[in-house]
Amino acid sequence: MKFSWPRSVALLAASGSLLLAETVKDREGAVRSDRSAMEMDARWIYNDWEKGLAEGKRTGKPVLIVLRCVPCLACAGIDAQVLLRDTELDPLLDQFVCVRLINANTLDLSRFQFDYDLSFSTLFFNGDGTLYGRYGSWLHQKNALDKTTAGYRAALTGALALHRGYPANRTSLVGKQGAPTPFLTPLEIPGLAGKYERTLNWSGKVVPSCVHCHQIGDALRTTQREQKGSIPDEMIYPQPGPETVGMALAADSAATLIDVAVESVAARAGLRAGDVLVSLAGQALISSADVSWALHRAPLTGALPLVYRRAGVEHSTSLPLSIGWRQRSDISRRAGTWGLRAMGTGGMLLEDLPPTERAALHLEPTAMALRAKHVGLYGKHAAAHQAGFQKDDVLVSVDGIRTQTTESELVGRLLSGHRVGDSISATVLRGDQRLQLAWPVQ
Repeated sequence: MKFSWPRSVALLAASGSLLLAETVKDREGAVRSDRSAMEMDARWIYNDWEKGLAEGKRTGKPVLIVLRCVPCLACAGIDAQVLLRDTELDPLLDQFVCVRLINANTLDLSRFQFDYDLSFSTLFFNGDGTLYGRYGSWLHQKNALDKTTAGYRAALTGALALHRGYPANRTSLVGKQGAPTPFLTPLEIPGLAGKYERTLNWSGKVVPSCVHCHQIGDALRTTQREQKGSIPDEMIYPQPGPETVGMALAADSAATLIDVAVESVAARAGLRAGDVLVSLAGQALISSADVSWALHRAPLTGALPLVYRRAGVEHSTSLPLSIGWRQRSDISRRAGTWGLRAMGTGGMLLEDLPPTERAALHLEPTAMALRAKHVGLYGKHAAAHQAGFQKDDVLVSVDGIRTQTTESELVGRLLSGHRVGDSISATVLRGDQRLQLAWPVQ
């Protein structure tokens, strides 16, 4: 069967922001269009990861599984590039069994552990289920029309190299496998259980029958909160980006440093721009997502082993992790953070004031100055609103914290230090007023 783009993807690639918004409105149409274009495609196995692994075992090929939230605009550019034929990716993709998943209902959570907030991710497997690596880029997540594929090509190449070395390299892949999980599938997680079926409702409304990847993270955090009371840092700051430890990676390679932040964890490890990261925590790196996975599984403190290449020579060092290092992760644009805001900040979306606005309010550069960019009005997101907070209020003290703090840091500190029902006090600037308000932790 000759390949054709899904109608929704073609529209995205050919249109501007107006059409992008129109595509969001037709979520059902986008999903059905994707199915009609892909279900009988010669390259792609559609929405059946178990069939893909079985085919990988039968053929001896590695298995590439793309997880794509079709109605979501983010990552539409790279998604279209991966689906296209007659591109530079073709010779690499032809060496894989390729699977396209558009919903998370049947995922085996012991195998499929990745950044659930991304709308486009790829996992590379051996047919026996051994994971070679992950790919998922926030570069594409932030720009729906970004079609950069050089990093994806590097990940494909890296996965093929690991496959050629398998099973002799099996021991070195242990750290890449999923961690123990209390739930086998998303349908077993409280909050999702009983609301969804294994198969999508193609005869009725498709989109409401789909478990979206970000719902997995949301449900796991909610369950943790209800059962344990507190949420660990690795659930608040999942899959930390390389920038969390001061590393900026090039988009066109697997893991090449283009910058190292001054006085950062990476700087203390002796890394420099131009260094190529070879392995982290003993794990071979085929993409920045592999770096994020190694950081995700890293301890609260300690030295994380790292091997890098400089001028063709390999060197060993370690990342010195200290208490609170995960809180440097920016979670402000994650879908999963909305649920955390309901729990921790009463439904407020907070942003740090720029220097000029700080100066206008006579606030020191190192003082807290968080503007309420949005204050929720409904359900659990309305807690701050009901407590008297308003949009554009500037929070200068929260729970005794008066120093400059990002929203991401604040959410983690509040959720780790408070139980449900605790009250969070704040000092707020509103025009010429200085108010004392408080909201409940939920």
